[in-house]
Amino acid sequence: VQLQASGGGLVQAGGSLRLSCAASGRTLSTYSVGWFRQAPGKEREFVAGFRRGGGVVYYGDSVKGRFTMSRENVKNSAYLQMNGLKPEDTAVYYCAAGTPILSNMRNDRAYAYWGKGTLVTVSS
Repeated sequence: VQLQASGGGLVQAGGSLRLSCAASGRTLSTYSVGWFRQAPGKEREFVAGFRRGGGVVYYGDSVKGRFTMSRENVKNSAYLQMNGLKPEDTAVYYCAAGTPILSNMRNDRAYAYWGKGTLVTVSS
């Protein structure tokens, strides 16, 4: 499966952005999907994800209550709605797909397929 993330940009603190992850080649719903981010000089961080076939979305502690992940099977896509953005949310955001077991949902190494990232910059 090929993934393409889009929707990043420059936004002021408190603003919102919606990221999209468009899949091609395979049906995205057959995979678990995750959003990760990596800020300069930091390790890649789990942001949100849902398991294939499941309705539960898991979130990283730093984004709970502010970010919402969703998917639209008809469009073979997943989304990340980001509200209440903070300067510390500045990072390159990646979508990934794979078949991690539940305990590995937050582990980036458990995802086999990655799209090119999209840069989110939040100004103070």
